[in-house]
Amino acid sequence: GLDREQAVDRLLRGVRTQAVTALPAEALEYVAPRRIRALPEQERKAAVRDQIRIGADLRAWWVGEMLASPSPLTERMTLFWHNHFVSSQQKVKSARLMALQNALLREHALGNFAALLHAVAKDPAMIVYLDSATSRRGRPNENFAREVMELFTLGEGRYTERDVKEAARAFTGWSIEPETGEFRWRPFIHDDGIKTVLGKTGAFDGDAVLDLLLAQPATAEFIAGKLWREFVSPQPEPRGLARIAERFRASGYEIRVALRSLLLSRAFWAEENRASLTKSPVDLVVGTLRTLEVAVEDPLPFALALRNLGQDLFAPPNVKGWPGGDAWINTATLPARKQFVDRIMGSGELGPQARLAVARAGGDDPMRMRMLRAMASVRFDADAWLAQAQRLGFAPQAVLLAGAPAAPIDASLAGAAVLRALALDPAFQLR
Repeated sequence: GLDREQAVDRLLRGVRTQAVTALPAEALEYVAPRRIRALPEQERKAAVRDQIRIGADLRAWWVGEMLASPSPLTERMTLFWHNHFVSSQQKVKSARLMALQNALLREHALGNFAALLHAVAKDPAMIVYLDSATSRRGRPNENFAREVMELFTLGEGRYTERDVKEAARAFTGWSIEPETGEFRWRPFIHDDGIKTVLGKTGAFDGDAVLDLLLAQPATAEFIAGKLWREFVSPQPEPRGLARIAERFRASGYEIRVALRSLLLSRAFWAEENRASLTKSPVDLVVGTLRTLEVAVEDPLPFALALRNLGQDLFAPPNVKGWPGGDAWINTATLPARKQFVDRIMGSGELGPQARLAVARAGGDDPMRMRMLRAMASVRFDADAWLAQAQRLGFAPQAVLLAGAPAAPIDASLAGAAVLRALALDPAFQLR
């Protein structure tokens, strides 16, 4: 077997920079929002419905990619950055721009944070989301300047209002081409005057301001803290965190260095941090489907399940993203989580029921028909899974639960009933 260091290095070697599944063709077409706005009312409504459908296809595609990827860590980190550099389909209104941003986050997911920051700052979805295209000399928009400091690099309380106002001037001129959705540098609306940001003075442009933010030790600490809360525990340990931040900064912001340091830290392997994190809806849904090797032909129902559980992909609730942690579980989402588990565990019976529903529904609503067909195709063979676990010497409880069950599992249960009992135990909601 591998020791910890070998296992972590193998995990990091397996990381990808591109998706393994093809994006839906329609998600790659750019439709200029102003063209949709100019249509007659009925055509405009139809075009908006099309965009909503294509957005649903894009969500389903990402769930499918998470299920198919040979590197779950790649998708976990792509999602981590999606929740860090937030943009939302609701505001951006272009599946293509969201798909391209997703590809950008995946490409840099374990690459260099400085390169990722510079790339995201000029990403068209981000420019639309934070209104950068409206920012011009004499009338700078402060949204991006504020969020890049508070949410993307330094964290709260590490900058002043004056820093935001001065930085906003530096970002003027970053825009997009309305007909193609591509990034455009417009020097004629850029403020090229002298600015003072974080105590430094010069005729800074946007890239120079990003470099000033990267020069601050607070940036490495802030990102290392977010990685800690994603992988280790809700409360970072100050000394351990400082070590990781130091290595991260010394490496020139190599994400792989920070993550390797984190995954080999004492805290990551410490017994007290086992089962200390609440599974996100993606952890729950995608993790369950992958662990139990559930056959999924069309991931659309699972993309919609994520929305019902509070994690609508490509649509975080606001610029701060999903708060995560204990906020994932409330009086609405806990029953929905249990219902998801029940439906998967009962998918042997689900198939015939869903096929009957397809036969009764008739074809008047294509999305409903697709949902029903998709649910009818879900297959989970509990007996085959248990037989394989036995052959490989894995105890189902050790595979499914991060810690001890909240209540002892009834020893008289056998087969699928054991899996169902484990999956309905409160410990199944933790990782």
